[in-house]
Amino acid sequence: MVQDVIHEADGKMKRSAEALRHNLATVRTGRASPALVENMQVEAYGSHMPINQLANINIPDARMILIQPFDASTIKAIEKAIQNSDLGINPSNDGRLIRLVLPPLTEDRRRELTKLVRTRVEEGKVAVRGVRRTALDDLKQFEQEKLISEDDHRRAQEKIQEMTDRYVRELDQIGAAKEAEVMEI
Repeated sequence: MVQDVIHEADGKMKRSAEALRHNLATVRTGRASPALVENMQVEAYGSHMPINQLANINIPDARMILIQPFDASTIKAIEKAIQNSDLGINPSNDGRLIRLVLPPLTEDRRRELTKLVRTRVEEGKVAVRGVRRTALDDLKQFEQEKLISEDDHRRAQEKIQEMTDRYVRELDQIGAAKEAEVMEI
């Protein structure tokens, strides 16, 4: 019972770390990456779909993203989605391909992106702490219902706190790596 709570909390904290990694992949750095656009939602065929389901995404060099739609009729919709995004890039198309040329980041834009990274890391930490709170509440309820002893409750609490600290450190490391990547010229 206690192990189930700990195991469930560990899984949720691990998913929070993975969600942060996935989320930070969409933050622009000095290099082109398919992750910048692949999950961007496009309104096509009467619903919202990610770009990677509508087109091939290629990176011919460090500063360019090429998007080749499977269906030429979706070019305008993809272009509109990119323009409405927070990437700050104007797409150009030749009727078959959409080219995104990534201009070098200015120092101010790098600082803004670093703040965005820190905000997302903090959101991840809040999620991990929420998992901890839920697990501790479950343990407290088990103790009140006399399903576990006070000692078991205390040991499980310590284990969950250690796990929380470990995942918070991991989130900090993920954020620091992304900040370094953003600040790299």
